[in-house]
Amino acid sequence: MRSVLAVVPKGNAEMVAAAIRTIFAQPDAEHLEEQFDVIAGMLGRQLSKVEVMLREAKDDHLAFTGFPQNHWRQILSTNPLERVNKEIKRRTDVVGVFPNPEALRRLAGAVLVEQHNEWAAADLRYFSERSMTLDTTSSTENEGR
Repeated sequence: MRSVLAVVPKGNAEMVAAAIRTIFAQPDAEHLEEQFDVIAGMLGRQLSKVEVMLREAKDDHLAFTGFPQNHWRQILSTNPLERVNKEIKRRTDVVGVFPNPEALRRLAGAVLVEQHNEWAAADLRYFSERSMTLDTTSSTENEGR
């Protein structure tokens, strides 16, 4: 979204953002893809560069549709990433001044390793094993029909 809005005139940014959001509000993959094409074409009439950007990145934008539908909301969310970034910021604020860029990278790396270990050991996960098992089982059963 940021990349697209960077090439859009300020007066059109809100309209373009709202139009793009309608793509991700669709109930299933088929409607989502249709809406993507409609919005890309509509925006392309006035902002050809935006249409080119959207169409070039279509596979990336719609990659989440390959996952079970009840996980889409979590996949589209940036909450886990924001949480990790907030923890890195908190830790760097405590240190204050770093002697060199490598020291900062080591601290950020240590926070990421710690976060990975917490996620690996925790019983509660962003995608629980149970939900993933149910989703893969139901999709396998549907393919067999």
